Amino acid sequence: MSQSLILLAVPAFFALIGVELWLCRRRGRRDYRFSDALANLSCGVGQQVLVSVVSGGLLVYLFLFERAAPVRLPPSAASTWLACFVAVDFCYYWAHRTSHRVNFLWAAHAVHHQSEDYNLSVALRQSWLQRALFWPFFWPLALLGFPPAVLVTTYTLNILYQFWIHTQLVGRLGPLEWVLNTPSHHRVHHGVDAPYLDRNHGGVLIVWDRLFGTFCAEASPPRYGVVQPLASFSALRANLDPWRRLARMAAAEPRLVGKLLVFLRPPEWRSEAAPPEAGPLRTDPGYVLHDVERPSPIRALAAALFVAALLGAIALLGAAPGLAAGPLWAGAAVLLAALTAVGALLDGRLREGRARRRPRWVG
Repeated sequence: MSQSLILLAVPAFFALIGVELWLCRRRGRRDYRFSDALANLSCGVGQQVLVSVVSGGLLVYLFLFERAAPVRLPPSAASTWLACFVAVDFCYYWAHRTSHRVNFLWAAHAVHHQSEDYNLSVALRQSWLQRALFWPFFWPLALLGFPPAVLVTTYTLNILYQFWIHTQLVGRLGPLEWVLNTPSHHRVHHGVDAPYLDRNHGGVLIVWDRLFGTFCAEASPPRYGVVQPLASFSALRANLDPWRRLARMAAAEPRLVGKLLVFLRPPEWRSEAAPPEAGPLRTDPGYVLHDVERPSPIRALAAALFVAALLGAIALLGAAPGLAAGPLWAGAAVLLAALTAVGALLDGRLREGRARRRPRWVG
């Protein structure tokens, strides 16, 4: 059911991205950059490819529901769906909030925040690992008796809702701002400015942030991205680089306990043993957004390769239920390799080596 909803939503996602891009150009806004948007979409396609071949989190949920749930709520009752919707949003809040405060969870979730732009394509910039790490936060719902199909459907609807809030074109929405997560609230969540860090973690509802002290209203336009910029348009690097940084920090620790604690510390924590990362910070005054100048033929090749990977991913997702493990994993590997090649083209790492950076505009 989850994959079917995603496949049905894909045309709408791209249509709305096209509408937003057209509106931005008509209004003279520069919310989109080609390489950044393509990197966002590559992350999203890769995430869906991996979800099609890995289902361990759901299997644990099924086991708990079948073997340990003291009650089983009726899947046809409206009250079951409403309660599950609220429960999923509550669990999502805590999973999301924790992913901003624990290093190994942030290493996965950071992918979604790496874009230095903010537009609908950012909604599709998803981590290839995050869903596996989020699952434990939802396992208790199995013990409360929520049927797996109801859980998966309400979770998917929760994620689909969050697509439209990744835009700068929608202002505040009056009384809805008190209850729902809106574009204004979510812009704050993606901001790297000190007042905005680790705020507004809700999925559909903003009430959890108001109740648990993590709410912040939008006071000024945020700067988007992560404090330590990725400086790459590669989906593969986007997913691996946060783990590389954690590994470097852990390797610098002299004791085993210290190495393990690195993965449990908050993201802003720094050890005296670990050397600081080189390069500018997103919060530096006058920071210039990362960009790489690429010739038009290379950009066209990257776009064509991405479209081929997208169509291949749609075909794989549709055929996944009937495929054996071998062909499924092989198809996923080919698609991830294609998306990696897209990133290499955008970064200038194929044939030409590192391309010259071109400052575009200051954030």
